[in-house]
Amino acid sequence: VINAGKSQHNEDQACCEVVFVERRPSPRGRLTSREGCGELDGVRAAEVKGFYFHYWALFDGHAGSGAAVMASEKLHVHICEQLRDLVDILQDPSPPPICLPHGPGDPTRVSVAEDEGEVPNDAVPRFHLEKAVSHESLVIGAIENAFKHMDDQIERERGAQPLAGGCRALAAIYLMGKFYVANAGDSRAIIIRNGEIIPMSREFTPETERQRLQFLALLRPELLGKEFTHLEFPRRIQPKELGKKMLYRDQNMNGWAYKKIEEDDLKFPLIYGEGKKARMMATIGVTRGLGDHDLKVFSSNIHIKPFLSCFPEVRVYDLTQYEHCPDDVLVLGTDGLWDVTNDREVAGVVMEVLTSYEPNDPCRYTMVAQELVVRSRGVLKERGWRLANDKLGSGDDISVFVIPL
Repeated sequence: VINAGKSQHNEDQACCEVVFVERRPSPRGRLTSREGCGELDGVRAAEVKGFYFHYWALFDGHAGSGAAVMASEKLHVHICEQLRDLVDILQDPSPPPICLPHGPGDPTRVSVAEDEGEVPNDAVPRFHLEKAVSHESLVIGAIENAFKHMDDQIERERGAQPLAGGCRALAAIYLMGKFYVANAGDSRAIIIRNGEIIPMSREFTPETERQRLQFLALLRPELLGKEFTHLEFPRRIQPKELGKKMLYRDQNMNGWAYKKIEEDDLKFPLIYGEGKKARMMATIGVTRGLGDHDLKVFSSNIHIKPFLSCFPEVRVYDLTQYEHCPDDVLVLGTDGLWDVTNDREVAGVVMEVLTSYEPNDPCRYTMVAQELVVRSRGVLKERGWRLANDKLGSGDDISVFVIPL
């Protein structure tokens, strides 16, 4: 992981771990490790029922590095904790039980007929009485819950530690042959396989999440503090335009329509601006992340947090479905990289650098990460940091993981 070194205080943080998930002890009591989650040697792992996962994560902090530092130290611990109840279930090929046993002797499954007490043995049900839940969806749920617990911990401990600001989080978990890529923010992950680009995340910005934000504002208008309107207009409305018809869209619309301008429409739009300049409540340019519990709209008592979600979107890539060569990689990067470099350019750098090294040389992946950072940072000239095409280089911290598949 390499930072561009432009800022005096680096707000990008990163983590890379191999974590052992130990089965949670049964109520009857059994031997456990001190932490329950962490690294164990081979002998210990053989004694204790569990499995390993490999973990990489980037945390792009803003308004201070406190939240990013804590998340880099603790998020994988929360993921481990959420997976502990699933140790036996994930290693059992049969479908997950709908209800877990309460204690010793408690049967894990109750037949649907017994449970409902209505379906006779000879009746053919016309609909499924149980939903099929996959092992994959259990892992996704564990990761989503871990992000929520991480956010809760930052909120709890912000009084005792310097945890100003927040961070965007992008994590890749390799577990049982699958990559789970969880994104809460505007960092990005792509897989490059045989020259093909496979997106593994999408950025969460006021524009990409417009409808979710508008719907929350519609349901809970008190969160807007009588300062904002949940409707979107192409520009700010002038008082002299009252009564005229103007383009607008609400939480249900992808297209645009005209509406008659009323007094309420003169409020500041919930989402204002375009592209990288788009802001939610004129304050922040991302809509998912950890922390920011004290963030308010400037000169007001309106909290941003209800609109700022800590839940990630998790995408899954099954490595067992494909043959991979040494040039196939997963690239994770903070937005400092993607602001000035697109997916195709990143793939070009990956292939260019990898082909200049022997396939079994482990440093080739580090050199790709370094080259990606250097090219997006640019070179310091009289007119600022410039890329090879003389466009402005990234002014942000830049961190990159290149992970061979």
